[in-house]
Amino acid sequence: MKTVIAALLMLASVQAIAEQAVPAHAYVRFETTEGNIVVELDGRRAPLTVKNFLALVESGYFDGTIFHRVIPGFMIQGGGYTPGLKSKEPEGELANESGNGLRNLRGTIAMARRSDPHTAVAQFYINLADNPSLDPQPDHWGYAVFGVVIEGSDVVDRIAASPTGPAGQFSKDVPIVPIVIKKAVRFEYGS
Repeated sequence: MKTVIAALLMLASVQAIAEQAVPAHAYVRFETTEGNIVVELDGRRAPLTVKNFLALVESGYFDGTIFHRVIPGFMIQGGGYTPGLKSKEPEGELANESGNGLRNLRGTIAMARRSDPHTAVAQFYINLADNPSLDPQPDHWGYAVFGVVIEGSDVVDRIAASPTGPAGQFSKDVPIVPIVIKKAVRFEYGS
């Protein structure tokens, strides 16, 4: 019991430090081959995720990556591969912040991960519908939502309508014509 309490206190301390270093609202524009998508990130509710995501944006990590998984009525996923499906996933893991009160609703951006709840690093997805099955439940972790699309919903829908098929290691859902994130930039909204 003491170990659990100590772990919770440590997590709260880490989160408090992260919150101080992360803006409450940060904005990122994805310039894609289909048009621009602007997301507002919630640094209050997902400080660790937003801090990691902004560091990736500012390093140029997302530039030249693709949306490699497109499932109409569900989500579009990117941030882990370059054209030709070459993996670009960086090393590391991120604490899962899915219990932050943000839900997987249409237009939200969330971290993709493997089955282990703390394996998100860089891949993200944008929900095309309300996806409550991706939210945390009493018996399992969810997928951490950390922002919302505020401009470019039409671009998201255009990407969702892209013809897909098998490619590389994926048996389905890969856009036939690559949808490239040409550049991801952080900016001050309204400027």
